Amino acid sequence: MPSMPLTDHVEALLAAGDSGTLPIVAAGDPVLRRPAEPVDGQLDGDLLARLIEAMRVTMHAAPGVGLAAPQIGVPLRLAVIEDAATVTEEVRAARGRVPQPFRVLVNPSYEDAGGRRAAFYEGCLSVPGYQAVVARHERVRLRAFDERGRAVDEEFSGWPARIVQHETDHLNGTLYLDRAELRSLSSTQTPMAVRRWAQPTPQQAAAELGFALPEQD
Repeated sequence: MPSMPLTDHVEALLAAGDSGTLPIVAAGDPVLRRPAEPVDGQLDGDLLARLIEAMRVTMHAAPGVGLAAPQIGVPLRLAVIEDAATVTEEVRAARGRVPQPFRVLVNPSYEDAGGRRAAFYEGCLSVPGYQAVVARHERVRLRAFDERGRAVDEEFSGWPARIVQHETDHLNGTLYLDRAELRSLSSTQTPMAVRRWAQPTPQQAAAELGFALPEQD
């Protein structure tokens, strides 16, 4: 928890923001390892709206497809997601990566909604410079609220489901590395690793680095 009251902490973050962007907390900071508090009126409507807008700007600038409040040092169950999905058709088909509009997730939780698991490389704004293969549910049921307090009960599949899981995990104190196949961990400074990431699936990486992928139906 921040040493000052949460409202003051958020106001200070927003006031210190550079061109509307906020610093992203890196792995090793305890805020990323503690379950976040449910959003329950700690911030008034105006301050919450300003925080969400700053998270949106920060996510775009990073750039990323999701950002959880603990990643900017705010221990609340709040995340934003958006994905333009500017990828090749081959990658789109393999990963189920389709565009997602900007969305706010308040107090989200998810559960498996399909039984299958899919494994692909992931990265994280809080773990810069690395990527690793993570097996996740191919389809999930998301329950949350939006920024206006409206209930969300929706199923996501493919890459959008992966984003939902990744960002919700942040709110539980879980990093993607906790779920990753560590033999796949690769530096983004290594050209060979970058080529593996760009491939539609991690099949070649699994063969070269010696790890198993989940069986597909």
